[in-house]
Amino acid sequence: MGNIALVTGASSGIGAELARLHAAKGGDLVLVARREDALNALKSELEKAHSITAKVITADLAQPDAAEKIFAATEAAGIQIDILINNAGFGGHGKFHERDLTKDQAMMQVNIVSLVNLTHLYLQGMVSRNSGKILHVASTAGFLPGPLQAVYYATKAFVVSFSQAIAQELSKTNVTSTALCPGAVATGFVAAGDLEGTSMWDKAASAESVAKCGYDAMMKGELVKINEPSLNFLLNWVIPFLPRKAVLKISQQTMEKSK
Repeated sequence: MGNIALVTGASSGIGAELARLHAAKGGDLVLVARREDALNALKSELEKAHSITAKVITADLAQPDAAEKIFAATEAAGIQIDILINNAGFGGHGKFHERDLTKDQAMMQVNIVSLVNLTHLYLQGMVSRNSGKILHVASTAGFLPGPLQAVYYATKAFVVSFSQAIAQELSKTNVTSTALCPGAVATGFVAAGDLEGTSMWDKAASAESVAKCGYDAMMKGELVKINEPSLNFLLNWVIPFLPRKAVLKISQQTMEKSK
């Protein structure tokens, strides 16, 4: 298997930490995000520290043709993507009917459509080579409905389901698909999604720890990885047995802002 990884949302947070992990293991990178300055800074850091090669591609995954442009850029450069890390994503707070619909449409484009498009484009080559790994950065939000983040939770439920389904389709190949499902993570996601003041971020994990958890799971070919054992227990052994209305109430309470 080759060792070139494409990371979306690589300019900060979990994406940047995943890029650092891969570079530290001697892997080359394609770094994708909107902020060219941040990507170039990361490129310089990693090339200097680890003697690897990193290519920067600036792209806005909220644009319908973003995945095709990214794929065309790597093809034109003769870069074979051996590892695809679909990390880019964002959320947003508020009642669905009160939110700006265009923001939720952009969220669905980034969190679902561009992720699916990139996976389809790069997976075909992986299957033909019978080698490759895909990591989808989902969320524990994908395990239950999320009042006050209705669309975000639903997009992550899609990612968790999609990743597992294609993993099964690939089960007789040497290509794997892993869904990383962290709980709260201390990144710019909180501010970008207008989530300050919600209780679930009080004990957020570091982006570095979550990235390592996900990277290791991807390399092992695990199906789904939740970064915290307590969350794993809660989501798999408690939540499924609670009344649905109780689950919805608890979920909403975690998203309510302190006065």
